[in-house]
Amino acid sequence: MSIGEFDLIQRWFQRPSRRSPLGVGDDCALLQPAPGMQLAVSTDMLVEGRHFLPTVAPEWLGHKALAVNLSDLAACGASPLAFTLALSMPRVDEAFLDGFARGLFGLADAHGIEVVGGDTTAGPLNICIAVFGEVPVGQALLRSGAKPGDGLWVSGTLGDARLALEVFRGSVALDAEAFAAVRARMEQPTPRVALGIALRGVATSAIDISDGLLGDLRHVLRRSNVGATIDADALPISPVLAAQPLALRRECALAGGDDYELLFTAPPSRAAAVRAAAAGAGCAATCIGRIEAAPGARLVDGDGRAITTAFSSFDHFTT
Repeated sequence: MSIGEFDLIQRWFQRPSRRSPLGVGDDCALLQPAPGMQLAVSTDMLVEGRHFLPTVAPEWLGHKALAVNLSDLAACGASPLAFTLALSMPRVDEAFLDGFARGLFGLADAHGIEVVGGDTTAGPLNICIAVFGEVPVGQALLRSGAKPGDGLWVSGTLGDARLALEVFRGSVALDAEAFAAVRARMEQPTPRVALGIALRGVATSAIDISDGLLGDLRHVLRRSNVGATIDADALPISPVLAAQPLALRRECALAGGDDYELLFTAPPSRAAAVRAAAAGAGCAATCIGRIEAAPGARLVDGDGRAITTAFSSFDHFTT
């Protein structure tokens, strides 16, 4: 028996609704933020061959599709509420949908959020999620608040996703255990939602790292009208990446993309608060540089010597 569009929605994506009085099925979802809160909204699209490989496990793809959106809420310091899903696929593939829905709702349940609408259609495999969160009025973390003298911080570790991509490209060889570790970072990123919430009132600006540290940092510098110096030897990396040649380590950590860690700024006086926020969120936070008045991003090594190598972060229309 063939499965139609509305059968597909009911079988794989219809779930009880708690935050939307309509649930899934009406023309619009209705959401009401709590008193004193603002809605935070973000949308990301994942296209097969551009954002993920055809070999990715459907369960991991479902996880990542939601994770990259939750990462945007984390960078804003917002608490997740709900999401919509628009899904295009060539045909109804029951095994794919079983795994995709399992990964999607596994992460959704971990963050206490629900799907409240969306769309399905036949076409190339393409996933578009819009996620909704709430943040107290005036407390959202923005890209525009960095100030000269602030420390520049990053959560977790950088570069593993890019290293996994280089293995897929055939330019790097890793043993099975090392490859599994970096591949998980590429295909199952961890959105730092708890850290983003904990940084409200502590960080002066924030962004999530999706296109590479340097590329995303430039957005903060531009919006804040400041510059920065980064200690390339202070970048936190995994033991797997640390075992690679220096040039590859720096390329992956500075320009790799797909890390979905938080890059943020905070005054030196709030360093202890930053570390406490990270500890409470169950992740590391590392100070990798400082914000300066002079525009532009400058790279130095651990001895303060300038690094002149050019690094290019990901751009959808030039990469």
